[in-house]
Amino acid sequence: MDLATLDAIRLNFSPESLAGLNAAIALIMFGVALDLHVEDFTALLRDPRAPAIGLCLQFFAFPLLAFLMAWSLAPAPSMALGMILVAACPGGNISNFFTRFGGGRTSVSVGMTAVSTLATMVMLPFNVSFYGGMMPETAALLQAFELDAVGMSIQVLTLLGVPITLGMATAHWLPSVAERLKPPMTWLSVVFFCAVVGLAFHANFEIFLAIIGMTFVPVAALNLVGMGMGYMTARLARLEEPDRRAIALEVGIQNSALGLVLVFDFFDGLGGMAVLLGWWGIWHILSALFTSSVWRWQDHRREAA
Repeated sequence: MDLATLDAIRLNFSPESLAGLNAAIALIMFGVALDLHVEDFTALLRDPRAPAIGLCLQFFAFPLLAFLMAWSLAPAPSMALGMILVAACPGGNISNFFTRFGGGRTSVSVGMTAVSTLATMVMLPFNVSFYGGMMPETAALLQAFELDAVGMSIQVLTLLGVPITLGMATAHWLPSVAERLKPPMTWLSVVFFCAVVGLAFHANFEIFLAIIGMTFVPVAALNLVGMGMGYMTARLARLEEPDRRAIALEVGIQNSALGLVLVFDFFDGLGGMAVLLGWWGIWHILSALFTSSVWRWQDHRREAA
């Protein structure tokens, strides 16, 4: 498939599908925020090593890694820009769920998600503009679409900041309601998100079959190297195993739903970006499920020994 054909691809996303994706993001972030309290942030300040390492990896090392991999793999420019965009997105979505499932330290995961979400309003437009501008081909795309960094920040604030504020307010002012909502929200948000991704995959199945050969290696490599970088850096820092797992998943799992919304809002659904973000949304669920299941199995074996 040549470049013109790739970028001419338009995923079958109706306004209803995009509305569903926005609702899924809001629902997930609201559910995450039900677990957040001011004390969580003060606890992170008392022992900031794990979240500080994770956030530095997430906002500085991972976007740089994405840029270097895009430069070395030399995919289509729109796919290269998609790699940079997904690496610039915050953690979240399902990372908190899989951290809990895989025996990681949930407080580190949730704290990183919250802080990274807030920082994303500034760091995401900066990373996309900075690294996207460092390659002539991707810089041309940024100029062609006249990326509005301020508009992107406002969009991120709307999609993430509002539901997080509502969730934290519920946890603070209505703690009994928040406690009742937490268990169903955990599963409902994951199921809803997977359903939206699954329906989108079904609606675009033929497109994904046509481009899977182009997207599989960049997505899998970036995701696996990101998780490995998170785990090994935490290990070198002599953090405990639950912290290593939380950081690995937070770095490797990105809010691709947010990225996909931004592709449609700021890049007119550009084919190479859209298909890469779409496949990432499927792949990181599979890789997180496999990784957390292996950790869970290891823990069970250790307990049984």
